[in-house]
Amino acid sequence: MASRILFIVLIIIGNTSLAGNPIRNLINRSGDSYKYPNDDLLIVFDSTNVKVENSGLSLVNQHKLIKVLTAKGAKRINSIIYNYDPESAFVRFDEVSIYRKNGKIEELDLSGVLDYPAPARMIYWGARQIMISIGRLLPGDAVEIKIFRKGFTYALLADGDDEKYVPPMKGQFYAIVPFWSSDPIITKYYGVNIPSSKHVSYKFYNGKAIFKKVEKDDYVNYSFCLKNISKIDKAAHSVALSDIAPKLLISTSPDWEAKSKWFYVVNEDYGSFKSIRAINRMVDLLLEDAKNEMDSVSILTHWVADNMRYSGISMGEGEGYTLHSGEMDFTDRCGVCKDKAGLLITMLRAAGFEAYAAMTMAGSRIEDLPADQFNHSVCVVKLSDGKFHLLDPTWVPFVRELWSSLEQQQNYLMGLPEGADLMETPISEPENHYLMIDEKASISSDGSLQGKIIVKAEGQSDAAIRRYFVGNFKSKWESVFDSEMLKIFPDIEFTYSGLENPYDYSSPLIITIEYSIPEYAFVSANEIIFKAVATNDFLKRFMYNLYFDAKLEHRKYPFRDRCSRLVKISTELKLPDGFKVKELLDKKNIESDFTSFEGSMKQENSTLYINELVKFGKRIYQADEWPAYSRAVQAQKEFSGFRIILTH
Repeated sequence: MASRILFIVLIIIGNTSLAGNPIRNLINRSGDSYKYPNDDLLIVFDSTNVKVENSGLSLVNQHKLIKVLTAKGAKRINSIIYNYDPESAFVRFDEVSIYRKNGKIEELDLSGVLDYPAPARMIYWGARQIMISIGRLLPGDAVEIKIFRKGFTYALLADGDDEKYVPPMKGQFYAIVPFWSSDPIITKYYGVNIPSSKHVSYKFYNGKAIFKKVEKDDYVNYSFCLKNISKIDKAAHSVALSDIAPKLLISTSPDWEAKSKWFYVVNEDYGSFKSIRAINRMVDLLLEDAKNEMDSVSILTHWVADNMRYSGISMGEGEGYTLHSGEMDFTDRCGVCKDKAGLLITMLRAAGFEAYAAMTMAGSRIEDLPADQFNHSVCVVKLSDGKFHLLDPTWVPFVRELWSSLEQQQNYLMGLPEGADLMETPISEPENHYLMIDEKASISSDGSLQGKIIVKAEGQSDAAIRRYFVGNFKSKWESVFDSEMLKIFPDIEFTYSGLENPYDYSSPLIITIEYSIPEYAFVSANEIIFKAVATNDFLKRFMYNLYFDAKLEHRKYPFRDRCSRLVKISTELKLPDGFKVKELLDKKNIESDFTSFEGSMKQENSTLYINELVKFGKRIYQADEWPAYSRAVQAQKEFSGFRIILTH
C-alpha cells in the first residue's frame, strides 16, 4: 500500500523515473536552506491512504518524508511522536528510516518504539503516545516514516475487539484533513476508498486541490493533492488556522439533521439524563424560592457551573459523544464540559423543563459539510416562549450570564428528537458588557493627586473583574487590587469598597476606589505634567482591544476580539488655582457598522473634563473591517495615553 502511495506521489510531482532509489531522488531534488531560508524542516511529501469498511472502520496508512534544513530542525525531529487514544484507535510504526546526506540509509529497529501515557492537564482520558528516537541528524539528512492506524478520534461505547475502533455513528465515516503545516510541504496527498453503497459529501476549503474520483469494484477512491504548501503567516488575534488554511472535509453523514437525531438517540438510549432521588431533592431545595422559569433556569445553571469541578478522568463506558449519567456526575461533582452539560440537563428535566444536549466548536468555525467538527458540549432548554435557549455551565462559573458571550458567533448543533440544522450563536450587544469608569479627582500644585473612582461592570466585563475575587481566597479580597494598582502607580495609597459578595449574581458589580498619590506629577517651575489615573492603563487588562497593534495597516484574514463590549471613561479633574491645560485633544467621533469611538476633552474654569465612549459590536470581524476597528483602538489609545500639561 505504501509503495502505491509513493508511486502516485511521484506521478503527481512529475518524477516517474524509477531509476535508482526514488526516495533518494526526491530528497536530492527537494531543495535546501538556500531555497527555504526561513525554515528548519521541509516536508518532501505527506501521503495518506484510507480504506473504509462498511462498518465505518477506517484503516489508515501514512507515508511521510521530512528533510532537515538546519541544526534547529535536526533538534526538532530527533524523535518522532504520535498521539492516539487506545479506546478508539490502534497505531503502530511500520517503518522509520534515515537517509543520510552522505548516501547511507539506516532502517531503525522498531523494537525501540516506546508506548506511554501522554502528558495531560485537566483531562485524563488515557491518551497515549508512541515514540521512536531518531538520534543525531545533520542538515541534508531526511527521515522516512510509515505509520498504520486503525480507528477514529473519539471514543464511545465499546464491545469486542475491532468494534471499539468503529466510529460512534455506526457505518459512517468522516475526516477533517488539514492541508497546512508549520513547515513547508512540497506535496500532500490524501486518498480514501469508500464503499460505493455509501453517500459521500466532500469539500476542499481555502484553496484548490488536484482531485480525482475512480470507481473500482465495490469501492470509490477519492484523492486530493496539493503542492507547494507554504506555512501561513497570520497576524496576532487572527481567527483559528483551520478557518483560513487549506483543508479537506469528507463525510458519509447525509446531513446535520441526521447527526442531530443520532446525538439525541445515543444519549437517550444510554440513559444519560435519568434522575435519581438525591438529584430531585437537590432541585426542589434549590428552586424553593424561585420566582419564575428564568429564575429557576438561572439557579440550576449557576449551581452546576459553580459546584462541579472541571476535571476529566476516565470513567469507563460513556466517553466521547455519550454523556455520562446524571447520577455519576452528581455523585462525583467533577467532569468535563459534557458532564457539566449532562448534569444540568438532568436537573432541568427533574424540574419539569424540556432540555437537550448540544455540540459546538469553541475557538473555530464549523463548516457547512456535516463532519464531526466539535470539541465542546453545552445544552439547550425550551422555555414558555417556545424557543430554545443556550446554556453553558462550563463557561459561566462566577458569571452573570447563562451562556457565555465569549462564544458568540459560534456554530452549534442541538441533539433533538426531530433533528436540527447547524446554527450560529447570536451577537451580544456591547451594552450587555459595559465597563464604566467614573473618576473625580484633584491635583495640587505640588503634584499630589487624590480622588475617587467608581467602577461599574456588566456581562463579560463584570465576569473579568469578579474573577479577581472568586479566584482568590476570601482573606485576600481586601488586597486583590493591590498588584493591579501598584504596578501602574508605585506610590499609591488606596482603599476600595462596595463589593460585599462576589458570589451574588443578582446585580452587576460596582466597586469604589479612593486613592491618593503623593508627588504623582512631574512639577517644574512653570508646568505640572501627569496622566489621569482613569485613563493611564487603569483596568487595561479588561479592555482586550487595547492589546491589538492598531498601527497594522491591513489584515489578510478575519480576526477576533474576546467579546463585544462598551467602555465608558469619564474624568472630572480639579486643577490648582491659576493653572490651565496647555493643549487639549480635539474632539473625535468615529463611527462604523460595528465599532465606534467618541472622545472629548475640555476645561471649564478650574476643572478638566475627559470623556471616552468606545463600542466594539461583535467578536469575529472580517479582514475588511480592520481599518474601522483599528481607528477606534488608535483613538482610545490616544486619549488613554494623553499627557496632561498644566501651565500658569
